[in-house]
Amino acid sequence: MTGPEQKEAKVKNCDHTSVGMVVRQGDKMLLIERMKYPFGFAPPAGHVDGDPSFEIAARRELTEEVGLKATNLKVIFEGRKDNSCRRPGGTWHEWKIYEVEVEGELKRSADETKQAGWYTKQEIEKLAERTRLYLAGKISDEEWQANPGLETFWFKWRKELKVF
Repeated sequence: MTGPEQKEAKVKNCDHTSVGMVVRQGDKMLLIERMKYPFGFAPPAGHVDGDPSFEIAARRELTEEVGLKATNLKVIFEGRKDNSCRRPGGTWHEWKIYEVEVEGELKRSADETKQAGWYTKQEIEKLAERTRLYLAGKISDEEWQANPGLETFWFKWRKELKVF
């Protein structure tokens, strides 16, 4: 199988299970800028994808996206949220969000992230303001993809989670 058929065969359907990892370093929080939809800055996150547990998926995603090893995970949220993803059928997810202690050196995934770094509360507020403008229709989709704010899903969630 070659060409479009091969590409189609690699597309995964949404498994409706996702993990997110809130990682801090002093007064800063780890955010990545997503290379693929949904565009924007967000904590590392991803689908469970058949891992035996949400915790194992969280550890895997953290290492895949930013090269860090989770040393301690504490669940800070679990439940269903309506949110879209790029996978077919991805309109909602059963989430577990962890506060994570890590070790290792930050090294972003060249396949999944444009950048990864530690952001202050003030820097996160600037990203949130950009998202507010985008959601109000004052920033085009093209501008957003070139220079996004917080990923819209995490923007809506940040007050509920009270983590950034």
